[in-house]
Amino acid sequence: MPALIPFEEIAHLFSEFEHTAFRLETRRGYVSDRQGARFQAFMRGIDPPPEPGHPWNVNVREKAEQGATFSRVRIIDEPPTDGQRFLMATAAGNVAAGEDIRVVPRSEAKRLGLPDFDLWLFDSRTLVRMHIDDTDTTIGVELVDDPAQVLAACRARDAAWPLAVPTAEVWAEVRSSV
Repeated sequence: MPALIPFEEIAHLFSEFEHTAFRLETRRGYVSDRQGARFQAFMRGIDPPPEPGHPWNVNVREKAEQGATFSRVRIIDEPPTDGQRFLMATAAGNVAAGEDIRVVPRSEAKRLGLPDFDLWLFDSRTLVRMHIDDTDTTIGVELVDDPAQVLAACRARDAAWPLAVPTAEVWAEVRSSV
């Protein structure tokens, strides 16, 4: 296993990138969500309220004002898991801040040969590979500087993006079927 560093050590990248920050989310859920009060309320049928003052959303707005973009593609199962449904339910707040969040079905992700791990790609040149254990807990990240791996992440993003559907559209369909 490569040397992992704590997520906090790459946190500066979210405010220092110049043009694009792209996330690929491959998990069926995250322990950090499941442990939170918002997720527990969501499981009781309470819609998660937007959090415009959350530091994430504040940073997204600030970067957008500077001309930079945040985007992500979430791979979802058919039907989506509770964790994936929660992420779709909370996406509106991120989108309102300026992030473009889209989803692609897992079957399509497999057909495209997308990675089976979460990642962040900054300015198409800095790759952060997330290492997440079987309990859906992030155990560390790997800062990847190998040009071939960075290029593979760029190609995965470029393959997924045109086929991904805005989260709000998918969430409206999923929500009406529950």
